[in-house]
Amino acid sequence: MADDDYLLDGVSIAALPKISLHDHLDGALRPQTIIELADEIGLDLPASDASALGRWFAAHADSGSLVEYLTTFDVTIAVMQTEAGLARVARDWVLDLAADGVVYGEARWAPEQHLARGLSLDAAVEAVQAGLEQGVADVRQTGGDIAVGQLVTAMRHTDSSHDIARLAVRHRERGVVGFDIAGPEAGFPPSRHREAFDYLASEFFPVTVHAGEADGPPSIRSALIDGRALRLGHGVRIAEDLVIEREDDDNSFVSLGQLAQWVRDRGIPLELSPSSNLQTGAIAAWGDELADHPFDLLYQLGFQVTVNVDNRLMSATSLTRELSLLAEAFGYSLADLETFQLNAAEAAFLPLDDREDLADQISLGFGAVS
Repeated sequence: MADDDYLLDGVSIAALPKISLHDHLDGALRPQTIIELADEIGLDLPASDASALGRWFAAHADSGSLVEYLTTFDVTIAVMQTEAGLARVARDWVLDLAADGVVYGEARWAPEQHLARGLSLDAAVEAVQAGLEQGVADVRQTGGDIAVGQLVTAMRHTDSSHDIARLAVRHRERGVVGFDIAGPEAGFPPSRHREAFDYLASEFFPVTVHAGEADGPPSIRSALIDGRALRLGHGVRIAEDLVIEREDDDNSFVSLGQLAQWVRDRGIPLELSPSSNLQTGAIAAWGDELADHPFDLLYQLGFQVTVNVDNRLMSATSLTRELSLLAEAFGYSLADLETFQLNAAEAAFLPLDDREDLADQISLGFGAVS
């Protein structure tokens, strides 16, 4: 189904202004772009037709395991090893976000994974920035409007986080808006990267941390204490720190553990990615259908939930589709979808004035159809 076909109360969700905070650059490639870039470097692919290649990614990502899910990135990263390849992918990313109705997006990616053909870390960041800026210019030339930033990521199972943190800060005035750690979560807690996080804190540089996806509350705790995370990448397993007590079939009460209460009461944003969470088994403790996702429970309890795609290619999704799926599963209205976008505006790694402008843009867009 095309994004234009997703309607709520007769309104096209695709046409509504949206914000994408957890959107991996190397998980968002167009299949046709992969084919063309692979041909340039002589890389063999599992399929030579764009439609077939897209199906291959979706099938191999739908494994129920984050580790298996991550293996699909071997293909996308392989075609992102040159300045031209990185710029092409970044430009496409902006155009695809704009087509999805996104007005602000943060491109999350790990420069250390893109050095196989001789690029330096700085050259890789500069190539992505050039592609992002070209995409923004292309969107504006057609009458659209979008703002974007880079989230520079360190891989949590390597020892490069301090260097990547310094890289991010070096480029803070040239497109980089924040720092992240990603990769295998279990066994690689944020505490392993305390030196990098100490440095970022000393530079007042924003941090989000992948936590509460493939590991539970201890990972979230470390993200907050060791990483000083301002947002939680996924964070869905914070629901493990909730206890639901039922008095009868009609009444239930929820008590929050100390960690969950801290996250909720301090308004620490959760970068929830519904389809991805199903694919990777992040919500296996609650079920295997979208209706089992604790998203609604967290929302009803007052957590600052945001909606994200994680990896557009692997999940064969868009932000429009994710919002539509949630609306169908939980009976959300346009007002609920607006709340999710306002939460994201507040959580964006931007100065206060820019975040307020984003919130106004969201409210105007939703107000025009209500």
